[in-house]
Amino acid sequence: MKRLIETIVKPLVDHPERVRVETEEQDGRLVCRLSVHPDDMGKVIGKQGRVAGAIRTIVNSASAAGRKRVRVDIMD
Repeated sequence: MKRLIETIVKPLVDHPERVRVETEEQDGRLVCRLSVHPDDMGKVIGKQGRVAGAIRTIVNSASAAGRKRVRVDIMD
């Protein structure tokens, strides 16, 4: 999932070298914490959270094959 999130996010931002994804197992689900450069935060979240929602939808669809729930948190 880490590589999938990086592949989606890096083309969206101005500072792709600052994209970090940390993963952790929590309560039977995989938690992915995404952090980006502060200037890129708006690009990752999008208007009314639409980009963030789309990222979460794609990741959840990809995780359905593995039958494990994934949560994507965008850290500030």
